[in-house]
Amino acid sequence: MKYYQEKGVIVRFDADREEEEVFADIKATVEKRLFPEGRGASVFTESLLEAANKAEEELELGLEGELQTEEFLPSDQVTVTEKLKGSKIIFVVGGPGSGKGTQCRKIVAKYGYTHLSTGDILRAEVQSGSERGESISDIMERGELVPLETTLDILKDALLAKTDLSQEFLIDGYPREVKQGEEFEKKIGPATLLLYLDITADIMMKRLLHRGKTSGRTDDNLETIEKRLDTFFKITMPVIAFYESKGIVQKVNGEGTIEEVFTQVSAILDALK
Repeated sequence: MKYYQEKGVIVRFDADREEEEVFADIKATVEKRLFPEGRGASVFTESLLEAANKAEEELELGLEGELQTEEFLPSDQVTVTEKLKGSKIIFVVGGPGSGKGTQCRKIVAKYGYTHLSTGDILRAEVQSGSERGESISDIMERGELVPLETTLDILKDALLAKTDLSQEFLIDGYPREVKQGEEFEKKIGPATLLLYLDITADIMMKRLLHRGKTSGRTDDNLETIEKRLDTFFKITMPVIAFYESKGIVQKVNGEGTIEEVFTQVSAILDALK
């Protein structure tokens, strides 16, 4: 306050009066400061009054709640919600080694969806050498879940980077727990469909051990695989029940050949159109 007093730019008004009287004083002061010779003052006043009247009309039409909601939403949240409005968002969920990535690649080739793999996104962050990446690497090597906020922030950034190019998204490996799904809906938007690749633990184990011979991934080893499978059945399976209650789950038998599984997937996506 003292800083602006010294600059002589503070004007005090007695607000303990009728609104019209206070506004008249404010208008006169603004016109005097901005238009000392009077030029343009009438146009400015008309614009000011028009804006005030419009705001009042919007409030009377019951838009106050909507305006306040947008005002208090973080700017990045408003942006991602607006950009994804009307988009198709399909969650592809299944245990490690269930074939999520393979089926997503085939969906992209046939239907043109944009594929976002939370696993790939997180691994890219690890490879970047960032401090956050090092933390994620330690967590993944232990077979544990990366913190909800970390995964959601990285996923949100990836979605925003693609919204100008696509309005149909496949997100595989997400959500891995119910809380992730709830936060996704709050901060990004609702999912259109959850595609669940159903497969037994034994088959997932065999696939992952076979993949580990050539993948070079630090999490493709027996000890970590066992932990990942245990985490999936304890934490991720409740996600299926959560979305079944919303009526958007489509279950696919993931134990057949790649083409047999994709035939089931295609039938679901064709019906979605």
